[in-house]
Amino acid sequence: MKKILVTGAGGFVGARSMRQLADRYEMAALPRGMASTADRKEITEFVRGAAPDMILHTAAVSDTGYSEAHPEESRRANVDLTLWMAEAAREAGAKLVCFSSDQVYLGLPGKGPFAEEDVRIPANVYGRHKLEAEQRVLDLLPDAVMLRATWMYDLPGYGLPIRGNLPLNLLRSALTGESVVFSSNEYRGVTYVRQVIENLIPAMELPGGCYNFGSENPLDMYATARSFCAALGIDPPLVQGDRVRSLAMDCGRIRRAGILFDDTAQGIRRCLADYGLNNF
Repeated sequence: MKKILVTGAGGFVGARSMRQLADRYEMAALPRGMASTADRKEITEFVRGAAPDMILHTAAVSDTGYSEAHPEESRRANVDLTLWMAEAAREAGAKLVCFSSDQVYLGLPGKGPFAEEDVRIPANVYGRHKLEAEQRVLDLLPDAVMLRATWMYDLPGYGLPIRGNLPLNLLRSALTGESVVFSSNEYRGVTYVRQVIENLIPAMELPGGCYNFGSENPLDMYATARSFCAALGIDPPLVQGDRVRSLAMDCGRIRRAGILFDDTAQGIRRCLADYGLNNF
C-alpha cells in the first residue's frame, strides 16, 4: 500500500483527504502546526523520516484578503513552504501533488474559460504567490503535479472542518433574510470537494505540470447561485451585482487524461445525494 503524506491535514481539503483516501492508502500527516512554524531543515528531516511515496500538499494561507494584508505571511506559506516540500520530495524520491488556485487567472480580460497556458500576472497577492510557487516547484521538480483548484464546498458533517462556501452562504441567507450579492458579469467554477478528492487518485498519475482541476461552469455567478437555490429548495434574497471578473477554467487537459468532473450545476446535486438530501 502506497504511503501519502498530507500537509494541512487539519484543513478543509486535507482533513477530507485523510478520511476519504484512508481505505486505499497509508495516510500520514505533517504534525499539527508544523507547516506554519517549521523551517526548511525541519521539513526535510520530517519528510525523510516519514518516507512517503507521495506528498499531497494542501497547506496554504488561502484567504485572498488576508494574503493581501499580510504579503510576507502569504509568501512564507504559499511560496516558501511549497518549495521546501518540493525539495524534500526530491530528496525522498516522492511524487509531489500540490494545490494551486484559479486565482492565477484573476485579471485576464474576457469571461474565459481560460486554459493553463493563458495565465499572465495575477491581479492579487495570493494569485501571484501561487503562480510563483508553480513555476519554482516545476523548475526544481519537473514531475510535480500542480492542481489549479476552483472555489470548493461541502456540507457540515462527519466531524470535519467546514468553512464559508456557496451553499452554506445561500442557506444562511435564506435563514436570516440577509441579502447576498452575485454578479452576472462574474464567472468561475465551483466544485464539490469530495469529487475533488476522488479525482486526486488518477491525478497522482499525471505527468508533471499545471492542470486546471475542478468543475467547469458556463453560467455567470448570479445564475449559478440561482441554480444552487433551486437544488437546495430555498429562495434567499439575492441581489444582482455588476462586478466584472472571470476565474473560469477550461479543464480540457484533465479530461483528455480521463479525469472527469460534474459541471458546477450537476455537482450540487451529487453533494445533496451523498448527504441523502436529493429530495430536499
